[in-house]
Amino acid sequence: MKDRLMEIKNLLYRHFGPRKWWPGDSEFEVCVGAILTQNTAWTNVEKAIENLKKEKLLSLKNIHSAGEAKIAPLIRPSGYYNLKAKRLMSLVNYLMSINGGVTEDGWLDHMKKEKLGTARESLLAVYGVGPETADCILLYAAGKASFVIDKYTLRFGERFGIFPVGMTYEEARSFFMTHLPKSVPLYNEYHAQIVALGNRYCKPKPLCGECPLDKLCKKRSL
Repeated sequence: MKDRLMEIKNLLYRHFGPRKWWPGDSEFEVCVGAILTQNTAWTNVEKAIENLKKEKLLSLKNIHSAGEAKIAPLIRPSGYYNLKAKRLMSLVNYLMSINGGVTEDGWLDHMKKEKLGTARESLLAVYGVGPETADCILLYAAGKASFVIDKYTLRFGERFGIFPVGMTYEEARSFFMTHLPKSVPLYNEYHAQIVALGNRYCKPKPLCGECPLDKLCKKRSL
C-alpha cells in the first residue's frame, strides 16, 4: 500500500507541481487560517486575513487584546463570522495560556516539544477546534507529522478505492499515517496535492477524463 500511495502522490506532484501549502506569513497566521477556513473557500479566508492585517491585529497578543466584538466584523468575508470570532478567541485564549503568554511564540515552542498525541488532545479540547483544524495547526504550524483529512481526501479515497465508503475522519487519518512514512514534508505535500485534485478534478461531479489519476482509479463511475 505504501508504494501505491507514493505512486499517487508522485503522479499528482508531476501534474500540479509543489503546492507551497499552507500559505501564511507566520505560524500564528496558519492557526487563524485554520479556524477561518472552516466551511468556506480559501479565497474568502484571504480577504478576512487581509482585513486583520490592515488593522495590525494579526498577532496573538493583538487579537487577544482586541476581543471578539472587534474581530467579528473584520472576518465577515469568511462567513459565520460571529461564530468564527468566538472560536478564534477560544483558540487565542488557549495559545495565550501556554507558557503563560510570556512571548508571542511561547505556545509554538511548547507545542513543538509536546508529544503529538498530547498536543492533539489539548487542541481538540478547545472550543471550535475539530480534528481537521487541530491537524492543520499541528502539521502546518507546529511541524508535527499529523496527516490532515478533509472532504477531498474522503471523496478521493472512496472513489479511488484505497479505503471503503463511509470511512471516518480518524480511520482515514490512521490509514495514511500507518501506510506512509512519518514525515512532515510528505504529509504537507500529500494533503496539498489531494486538495488540488479535489478542487480541479475530483469534484462532486468528477472530471475523470482530465484527471491525472484517471487510468489508475477504480471508481470513475461514482
